[in-house]
Amino acid sequence: MTYPETKEVEVIDEYFGTAIADPYRWLENDIKEDRAVAQWVEAQNTASSRPIASLPGRDAFRDRLAALFNHEQLTSPFKRGGDYFFTRRRGLDEQPVLVIRDGENGAERTILDPNQWSEDGTKALAVWAPSEDGKLVAYAIQENGSDWRTIRVLDVQSGTVLADEIAWARFTLIAWAADGSGFFYSGSPEPDDSGRSDAQVVNHAVYFHRLGTRQSDDRLVHSPAAENPLLHAVDITADGRFLAIYSTALMGGSALSVVDLSVSEWQVRPVIERFDHLSTLVGNVGTKLYILTTDGAERGKIVTVDLAAPKLVFTDLIEEKSGAYLRLASLVGDKLLLSYMVDARIEVERYDLDGKAAGAVNLPEAGSAGTFSGRPGDNEAFFTFTNYVTPKTVYRYDVNANEATLWAGPDGFVGADRSPGDIEVEQRFYTAKDGALIPISIIRRAGAEAAAPTMLTAYGGFGIPLLPAYSPQAVAWVQEGGVYAVANIRGGGEYGKAWHEAGKGQSKTTVFDDFIAAAEFLKREGISSEGGLAIHGESHGGMLVGAVVNQRPDLFDVALPGVGVMDMLRFDRFTAGKLWVSEFGEPSMEDSFNYLRSYSPLHNIKTGDDYPAILVTTADTDDRVVPAHSLKYVATLQAAEVGPRPQLLRVERNAGHGDGTPTQKIIDEYADRWSFAAHWTGLR
Repeated sequence: MTYPETKEVEVIDEYFGTAIADPYRWLENDIKEDRAVAQWVEAQNTASSRPIASLPGRDAFRDRLAALFNHEQLTSPFKRGGDYFFTRRRGLDEQPVLVIRDGENGAERTILDPNQWSEDGTKALAVWAPSEDGKLVAYAIQENGSDWRTIRVLDVQSGTVLADEIAWARFTLIAWAADGSGFFYSGSPEPDDSGRSDAQVVNHAVYFHRLGTRQSDDRLVHSPAAENPLLHAVDITADGRFLAIYSTALMGGSALSVVDLSVSEWQVRPVIERFDHLSTLVGNVGTKLYILTTDGAERGKIVTVDLAAPKLVFTDLIEEKSGAYLRLASLVGDKLLLSYMVDARIEVERYDLDGKAAGAVNLPEAGSAGTFSGRPGDNEAFFTFTNYVTPKTVYRYDVNANEATLWAGPDGFVGADRSPGDIEVEQRFYTAKDGALIPISIIRRAGAEAAAPTMLTAYGGFGIPLLPAYSPQAVAWVQEGGVYAVANIRGGGEYGKAWHEAGKGQSKTTVFDDFIAAAEFLKREGISSEGGLAIHGESHGGMLVGAVVNQRPDLFDVALPGVGVMDMLRFDRFTAGKLWVSEFGEPSMEDSFNYLRSYSPLHNIKTGDDYPAILVTTADTDDRVVPAHSLKYVATLQAAEVGPRPQLLRVERNAGHGDGTPTQKIIDEYADRWSFAAHWTGLR
């Protein structure tokens, strides 16, 4: 096909004696501010939308996705002041609403409805937190998918939004002071040019906002000097005494500091200062802290430390467990509830506060359980459960009885015209290039044995695991007759720190090798049909897709890289990119440059090879992985001679990296992606 014309400019960068041309540097300019970039994007959208709209499978996928999204979705409730606060997305609402239930079985009412905030649904409710007495809710507003937030405060009883307003919050949680006088949050200084989408994450800090005061008067709580940028998140213990501050450089963990809020002179006290290990404050009993940490235990353990002691002394309470990775822990009632990952599935075990084992929590079936939300001394807790065929369901957990009962589920969910009960999930293991065994989940119609067009996905970065979770997109592909496969490759966190380290930095090629081995396994085992293997991934997964296509264009038939990090030589120059140096390496260091250059999707496109059909997706307000990555990558693909199949670009308007995207935009995007893949794999 004929692609829109893309001008080239003469830009050459010198890296350690190597000249690197960057002819599409001008596409790094902001889509919403640079007219030339905006016109180019519009031309690309036109070039991709016309052929995709004409595909016979697009309407079928759109209708099926709409049916699969059309069910109630709830979050676990937080109990404050005797009432329950949670979010609910009703059917095809663009955004979930915030709901309060009066007591355990009382009336419910919506207290915040983001669907009324904008005509197109692009304003979303981000993080939120009720005060301890349940009278106020602090909530963050997200616009057009941006990572920037504006925090407001709602009077629950009257429905009045208070005058308090916090601008330029970013990568933030909200934690209320126990007396309701104000809340803690994280943010950055106001960026130049009124919040440009490429503003770097610098000087991230923790503040306290006292109700009724101006933001300029907010109290700076924590902003440590650091060689590399840090992000800070806050939480507060159930008794309101200690503020926990997590500081991360995205090295696979976070340092932990605490502030004793019972004294007027707040002092930030470091508890665990290493950034390369996970450390999470589980809870406290008086001055005794219970901490989940991987420091000294790669698969995680629980330690205690008494802040009243003259010197911090850590005592192992629950040792590292062989064959399982401790991912989450909660202190509820008089028990510690520990969530372990075992072969990319969650298992939950109970312990007394003295570390004595107290049995397991029986989950509904194999899948994923979220954090248990509850309080020390309170017998009631809540958690969510999901797997590949079960939408997220909320369970109430009786701590003393060790019993979970259904609290709220996806009312009326039938899974389009075939229920997810007609789908089976099989976990298998394949052998990687170096002999490691990698788990892969294969989702297909029950009883199906013949090879079929297959959609393979993975992530493989930042220690983030891919756990079983319901996905309307995956179910739609399967219900149309395809196979959906999820590979738990290294670089993720499925088996703890060592699993992450094996695919990090100058071991990043292990991630690509694992993914390629997954694709070869699907073909070798007769799961994927001949000419019918599609791959997709987002963010780090988008980079993964771009890299493996360059390495093995013969192996894949369709590639769908979404919001991917494609320019590995300039990723650190935009927004949060500096934080990714710990994962990828520093382009300004010679050894890292050589390694990054060897796999950078943008810089390794092979002219003369036959590439798969490629549809690249991004969004114009993505200020985490800026759209320039995808734009430059597509321009380079289209200028190269990579065979007869198309290389197209789809840029979503008024959307970001994924969070807060309206339901209809998600449905439309995946209808395009899936129908494109279905056409080029023979599914439709």
